[in-house]
Formats: sequence, structure tokens, C-alpha cells
Amino acid sequence: MTTKQKFDDLATDYHASRPRYPAALLAQIVEHLPARSPLTVVDAGAGTGIALEGLIPLLGDAHRYLAVDVSAGMVDAGRAAFPTVDWAVGTAEPYLEGLDHRVELVIAAQAYQWMERERFVRASLDALTSDGVLAIVQNNRDHDGSEFLGAYEDLLETFSPGYSRAYRDFDVAAELAAQVEPRGGRVETSVVGWTRPMGVQEFVQMSSSSTQVQRAVAAEGPGFLDRVAELSAEHAQGGQLALLYRSELYLGLRAG
Repeated sequence: MTTKQKFDDLATDYHASRPRYPAALLAQIVEHLPARSPLTVVDAGAGTGIALEGLIPLLGDAHRYLAVDVSAGMVDAGRAAFPTVDWAVGTAEPYLEGLDHRVELVIAAQAYQWMERERFVRASLDALTSDGVLAIVQNNRDHDGSEFLGAYEDLLETFSPGYSRAYRDFDVAAELAAQVEPRGGRVETSVVGWTRPMGVQEFVQMSSSSTQVQRAVAAEGPGFLDRVAELSAEHAQGGQLALLYRSELYLGLRAG
């Protein structure tokens, strides 16, 4: 199954249930952008535009927003939600390499692990203005700090073929620095911890929109979602779960 196929049929649940990005991290991105208008922003691996949902209110409507995602289903949902954004179906690296103008911001939100990472960073830096910003944002479930999320990861590792909770365990800051610093730039990082309350059925819906759960459903049948619901109910208090998150921001700043 290709990455495109993984996401095409998940767009509605994905947009409805996925966590949004902490406003404090998005504000840091905005603070580093050049003070001119209009800016051009590229959301790479945009999904349904969840990052843009937070960024556009901070930046305003005077700027040009571009978004690219490999999934036509995600792009269709994004275009419906954000019709003023210029949407494209495709992979991020050739899209960036094919731009005929420079941009002030490239953001990859919850998408960097799907990229050809070295090529993506190079293409992003080449596409940026001399004072532009590359931003990588990730919402990570804090499975080390939560008994429930630890048990959920155990369930995924048991039943989702090839899945490991360590799938994002690479050094994003070092990967950025390897290309940003030789160009005279720098890398900045920030982490925000927060808690998201969710009902059991809300969590099952969010779970079902993930690729690792879809792999488990393909291998085990729809009954896998019953396992998720049972585990969630065991750990819920008053029908509610407290999901711990660590949200990470990595900024590659062209200007030294």
C-alpha cells in the first residue's frame, strides 16, 4: 500500500479528530518570519490543512498560501475547508524543486517522517528567501508519561505489522543543522507538553484515522477497533481519557 493509498480514504476522520498544534509553537514560527507583505507560505505534506488552520488566523489573509499533499482525498478535504489556498496533489520534494519563485515559509506538520528527509530539507532551503524559515512541527503522544498510551503502543506493536513506537526516533535538529548551518543559518527547537481530554469514542475515531491502525485492521479485521475501544474504556475516568502530548517545533532559519 502506498502512502497515497493510506490516506485517501481517511480524510474526513483525520480532519475531525486529529489534535491541533499548540498556539505557542505556531506563534514562534510567525515571530521569525520577515516583516513584509505579502508572504508566501508552503504547507508541505499538508494533509487536510490542520497547520494552516492555526497559521492563517495568526498571519492574516493578505498572504499567499500553497499546500501540497500526496493524497487526493486529503487535498479535496483541504480545498473544501480552505478554498483560498492553492492546493496541489503530489510529493513535497519535487513540488518545492519546481517552484519558480522564492517563499518565506515552508512548514511540514506531522509529515517529516514521510519525506525523503535529506532531499526535503535541501529543496526547502533552496526554495526559501534569504530570510525565510523552514518549520517542522510534530504532535507526539507521550507514551512514556501515560499508562494508557503506553498500553496503546503495546497494542499497536503487537497487531500493526511493522509498527514501532520509535518510528520518529531520529534527530530532527541534527538533520536540519547539517544543511542549515553550512549556509550560515541556525536551528532552534521548542517543546510544549499538554493534555488533551477525549471521550472513548472520539479516541477510537482518531485511532481509526491513523495508518498504523489501518494496517492492524487490514491484518486483524475490524475487531481490532473493538480492542482499542476496550482498552480506552479500561483507562477512562467518567468516560474521558487524558491524552498526554509533547509537541515539538524545529526551526531552520536561513538568516544567520
